[in-house]
Amino acid sequence: MARKNASDDPLAPVTLAVGPEELLLDRAVREVVAAAKAADADTDVRDLTPDQLQPGTLAELVSPSLFAERKVVVVRDAQDLSADTVKDVKAYLSSPAEEITLVLLHAGGAKGKGLLDAARKAGAREVACPKMTKPADRLAFVRGEFRTAGRSATPEACQALVDAIGSDLRELASAVTQLVADVEGTIDEAIVGRYYTGRAEASSFTVADRAVEGRTAEALEALRWSLSTGVAPVLITSALAQGVRAIGKLSSARGGRPADLARELGMPPWKIDRVRQQMRGWTPDGVAVALRAVAEADAGVKGGGDDPEYALEKAVVTIARAARSRGRA
Repeated sequence: MARKNASDDPLAPVTLAVGPEELLLDRAVREVVAAAKAADADTDVRDLTPDQLQPGTLAELVSPSLFAERKVVVVRDAQDLSADTVKDVKAYLSSPAEEITLVLLHAGGAKGKGLLDAARKAGAREVACPKMTKPADRLAFVRGEFRTAGRSATPEACQALVDAIGSDLRELASAVTQLVADVEGTIDEAIVGRYYTGRAEASSFTVADRAVEGRTAEALEALRWSLSTGVAPVLITSALAQGVRAIGKLSSARGGRPADLARELGMPPWKIDRVRQQMRGWTPDGVAVALRAVAEADAGVKGGGDDPEYALEKAVVTIARAARSRGRA
């Protein structure tokens, strides 16, 4: 979710939205426009790209109106502005006009950093719009979407939705909107499964769950479905590694309540319960065998082998067998 600074007035003279995540950038713009239109329904909104901003254009857009109308000027991809236009923007930042709200969308990074620094020095309201590359960030985003909608969803449901949809925030937000509109009461994992059958079953984490539970046939079926729907092999090896490591961490941890173990192992409490169920049948030797299988598969899908699919199938079978190692001892 977009993070804002302490000055959180959407009608601040200048709003600086920084980051590459398009959904969050668009939301930052919509928030400002909505606030402006709430203050004045006749607000004039200008949404511009760098090629539409020639030297002198900004001065025309922000010049006082005879009718003192409120105006929102949105500048997208501000890091790509020409040097002359950047000078115009910097000059405006030192003395912004009344009834004008300037919104600068900047990707962050080194390009155009001078404009970024100037806007911050001028006291611009800043909204962070980072790319959410970590699963934990996407999970937090989904939880935030449900909270914003005033609805309750279980931790398992949020995780299932992330597993099913993947990394696209627009799709995740759309999925939350659909569930909130269609379902009454608390949204749980079963509901998410009904809505996203196929996608959820094709996820890399489903492959890992079935493998560490020793369900070989189901794990292989989920693997083939994942690959056929375009899931990257490297995501599957990552999920397998996480699944096996979770088994190893919990099996070597001291006993205790899920909340205590969650703090010790860095897992959410609900995952502690799930891993406890999955670890039945595992031995320390089985964990070691499974970790070697994951490492070999990872090398295979990253160019160390001729057939990534075979490398994954071999790993899944080995992990599922290791999950039943205690029963064969």
